[in-house]
Amino acid sequence: MVFISQIFGYVLNFFYSFFNNYGVAIIIFSIALRVILIPITIKQQKAMKKNTELQKEMSEIQKKYKNNPEKLNQETIELYKREKMSPFSGCLSSILQIIIILSVFWVVSQPLTYMRNIEASFIEKYVNEMKESGYNENNNYTQIALLDYSQTKYQEIEETLKNENVENREELEAKRDEYNQLRLNMEFLGLDLSKVPTQSLGDWRVYVIPVLYVITSIISIKITTITQKKKEDIIVEKEAKDGEDEIDPTAQMEQMNKSMMYMVPFMSVMIAVIAPLGLALYWLISNILMIIERLIITKVMNKIDQKKEEEANG
Repeated sequence: MVFISQIFGYVLNFFYSFFNNYGVAIIIFSIALRVILIPITIKQQKAMKKNTELQKEMSEIQKKYKNNPEKLNQETIELYKREKMSPFSGCLSSILQIIIILSVFWVVSQPLTYMRNIEASFIEKYVNEMKESGYNENNNYTQIALLDYSQTKYQEIEETLKNENVENREELEAKRDEYNQLRLNMEFLGLDLSKVPTQSLGDWRVYVIPVLYVITSIISIKITTITQKKKEDIIVEKEAKDGEDEIDPTAQMEQMNKSMMYMVPFMSVMIAVIAPLGLALYWLISNILMIIERLIITKVMNKIDQKKEEEANG
């Protein structure tokens, strides 16, 4: 996990060096990561489609061997082997998403370590200085608080150095340069991406990105559910034409979709409001890109299926 966070931090810092804006760097980073993950997204979409097509056969196997668990497992494994499918394909995709989410979280919550690659001893020196001064004590993210502290101290020294008669100028300039190493331009469209919503309750602007993130999460789940439902309806219609009067509904799948419909937005709110806004911005951009990807991939796959069906029918 640390290794992946270091890679993400290096890439994010690379984009930051070009644009000198944390928010813009996160957006470019999100786009780059989604482009890299396109093959996995396509594979996941194909797996979802294939699983939907296998639901009827799975239902028949469950009916036939409901009193014989050993035979049920054997036939299920054979079905997956025959169709060249893995029952754990969905799990692997979910695990990958969790790894990426946690890795990005570490990068965003500890940008000085993973993004700027600053020595731990140097960070600790100024963390202790910040704590002794009592600055930003309520911030649970030490490095985020240190960014704000360093920005404040940097500006104070800059103002002091404007005085031509200031004493120990060289010492102040050296101190200013050290604070400068701990600074990041976190301003983005009037928002401070270092802020944590639960620690900035009086500022309504900190909730804009988390709310947009939750909305896009709901839209993404809706699109997935609707697409899945359409595929199930097609299968039901085809089986009915073949003389199948009763089709066992996939209750577990429906229940999972319903649970996700309510659980994911709730979890999104809980995480988005306790994390720095930089993380919520990454999730928001990723959600928007995933929605666009899903719509395009689904449209392309439907066209391919339609063409195959037309060729099969004559």
